[in-house]
Amino acid sequence: MTDAPLDDLRRAVYRPVRSGNALEDTTARIVQTVRLGLVAPGESLPAERELAALYGVSRDTVREALRELADAGWLETRRGRYGGTFVVDPVPRPSTPAVVSEVELGDVIALRGVLEPGAAWAAAGRSLSADERDVLWARHEAAARAEGADYRRLDTLLHLTIAEVAGIPSLVPLVAENRARINAWLDTFPLLPRNIDHSTSQHAAIVSAILAGRPDAAHAAMRDHLAGSEALLRGFLA
Repeated sequence: MTDAPLDDLRRAVYRPVRSGNALEDTTARIVQTVRLGLVAPGESLPAERELAALYGVSRDTVREALRELADAGWLETRRGRYGGTFVVDPVPRPSTPAVVSEVELGDVIALRGVLEPGAAWAAAGRSLSADERDVLWARHEAAARAEGADYRRLDTLLHLTIAEVAGIPSLVPLVAENRARINAWLDTFPLLPRNIDHSTSQHAAIVSAILAGRPDAAHAAMRDHLAGSEALLRGFLA
């Protein structure tokens, strides 16, 4: 099995930032990679030189963004042969519930309702390669086995992989940005075991429909899945 779809996801997130607010955008993009689980707690970020090239900014800008996030408790620097900049383990979680307006919440949920069912529909309509099929099923199995704090990271990777195998490159950054905003809210309330069990069965339905080449079934299964997530988000945040 190859991790090519995950490599493509990383390229979609590690993309050039806007020049007008380079420091702020670089900082936000690094936070996004952590919230999406592309760099897991305890893992290292790419080197400063590589981040500068990927984001299209100076190494000084990257260094300052990393320093800001280290001061905020998200990252730590290790020296020596196996040194680098690492995501702290565990990642800091908000101590108070998020304050979200109904307009913002509705906007993010509505956009997700367009993007992700469409991604599932497009993925099911493609002739997936053996590698894509293997990675998609492996992401589902990893999320199904996940426990505790690792669940949301692996759940996110599954959803991003569905967007990737849809075969529409510009779709992935949109799904990634939308999911990062949702994850920031999800991190403010607890994991619910029964909800995780239900989500796992829904994931199986979505992935099975994609692998069977049934676009309408994949679209419907994703819509059902997102309806449950919407109910939780509105319940905890509205």
